[in-house]
Amino acid sequence: MSAATTRKVRIALIQGREQGSQAADLDYTIARIREAAAGGAQVICTQEMFNTPYFCRTQDTEMFDLAEPIPGPTTDVLAKVAGELGVVIIAALFERRASGVYHNTAAVIDADGTYLGKYRKMHIPQDPGFEEKFYFTPGDLGYKVWDTKFGKISVLICWDQWYPEAARMAALAGAEIIFYPTAIGWLPEEKAELGEAQHTAWETVQRGHAVANGCYVAAVNRTGTEGETEFWGQSFVADFYGQIVERAPVSDEAIVLADCDLKALEDMRRIWPFFRDRRIDSFSGLTRRMIDDE
Repeated sequence: MSAATTRKVRIALIQGREQGSQAADLDYTIARIREAAAGGAQVICTQEMFNTPYFCRTQDTEMFDLAEPIPGPTTDVLAKVAGELGVVIIAALFERRASGVYHNTAAVIDADGTYLGKYRKMHIPQDPGFEEKFYFTPGDLGYKVWDTKFGKISVLICWDQWYPEAARMAALAGAEIIFYPTAIGWLPEEKAELGEAQHTAWETVQRGHAVANGCYVAAVNRTGTEGETEFWGQSFVADFYGQIVERAPVSDEAIVLADCDLKALEDMRRIWPFFRDRRIDSFSGLTRRMIDDE
């Protein structure tokens, strides 16, 4: 068969707990990357800020010491692993850009160990237990797509996953798979009443992005409890019909392996040509905060 009829890629999502130190988190993740590669994974994605705790539960200036430059020491280590194993690695990290300027960032490393670039989280939340505006400067690199050895991928991060505009921009730039490194969970005072609804909304909106953009969506969440936050795990991959291909459990560490058929994706975009039929002449209001009544 020709490559045109066999465009398939196996992806992996690493859902884990915080291991107690940055060194332990990195060692744990590299071990899981090796395990995923042994299982045939070609593109492997970490959870949000994989080598730190989710420190945004409180405001503490000492947490800025956890940040690092990108590219930097962690991406250097992961580039060697990527080149050795022949896999693409998406590593979500806490980036130190300058004194007082920090970003929530994902680095992309190609299968030969080449650092391809980074995405900085654009949408920054601010809620009890998610004090992210204290720590992160909003991203300024735009919505990026990388043509890796195994396909065209984009990365958005956590709060970005609620915004259809972000997924659309990634897809319009050519993304076939959108990865969402994530750290989202329940607060104890909300879980009994709202927990199921919150999780349903999170999963449903991303499955909708997959359908509307004719692409695969892969969301990789943390698991375990940090402080009062119980991360709800359930990392998943949805195909271009919004169907769940694979899903991780709530409270267990897991490697989610999923096969993505990029030729079938192309076929779907031909029969449901959403991009062709977009009325771009009618969307000017999207660049305004609100569309006020005249």
